[in-house]
Amino acid sequence: RYTFNMKESKFETDEQGNPGLVEENEYEIFPYLDEDLTYRRHISKNGRPLSPEEIEKQDREHEKKLEERKKDLEKSGIDEEADYLEREKIERLKEGRIIREIPRIYDIKMTGRETLEGRSTILLEFEPRPDYEPKSRETDILSKLAGRAWFCEQDYQVVQLEVEFVENLSLGLGLLARLHKGSKAVVRRRYVNGEVWLPAGIHFTGTARLFLLKKVRINTLIEYSNYRKFRVRTSHSFRAVEE
Repeated sequence: RYTFNMKESKFETDEQGNPGLVEENEYEIFPYLDEDLTYRRHISKNGRPLSPEEIEKQDREHEKKLEERKKDLEKSGIDEEADYLEREKIERLKEGRIIREIPRIYDIKMTGRETLEGRSTILLEFEPRPDYEPKSRETDILSKLAGRAWFCEQDYQVVQLEVEFVENLSLGLGLLARLHKGSKAVVRRRYVNGEVWLPAGIHFTGTARLFLLKKVRINTLIEYSNYRKFRVRTSHSFRAVEE
């Protein structure tokens, strides 16, 4: 129900340990019922706005994808919105199972109260239980994380989350990549329009090994801004419709 801007900044660390900006890209994000058709309109690179011609080319390509999707739906007779709601229902059931598993995965302690985003929050610290046996790929990933979470006392939503990998995480059976122990992520959220918590920023730092060969350092900051409410359409138009 919201369109927004997303800025992705990638940094590299010099020999003295100081991060320097390598690349910065900003996008306008237009959500769609089918996540694969969510539009990431590239609007600037390294602080330079893309030309109207470059943006128009992106728009045409995305409109073409949506037209093809529309034709496929007409042929199959699928109700796109009903299909989306069914998939969302399945996803929520899956999320519910994972959430119910969290007390089994972690030893959780309440360690204090702090004010974040102008709201009183409860600070919880958590670490994986050594005897926990993961039941899915998702819970296997969670069992490799320790960290801290700040929950809003008013509505129990996560305001900020800090996590660190306490074990290596293999992707693609370790053949694609291996994220190393000690890698960290900080996730921040903000209360938007007096009705919903949405992402404010994600900062990920760490090291990984790609294809069992190349070791890389990762330092990526993603910032979210300019949230604007709109009505999701199942037609070919991706543009926001202000309410």
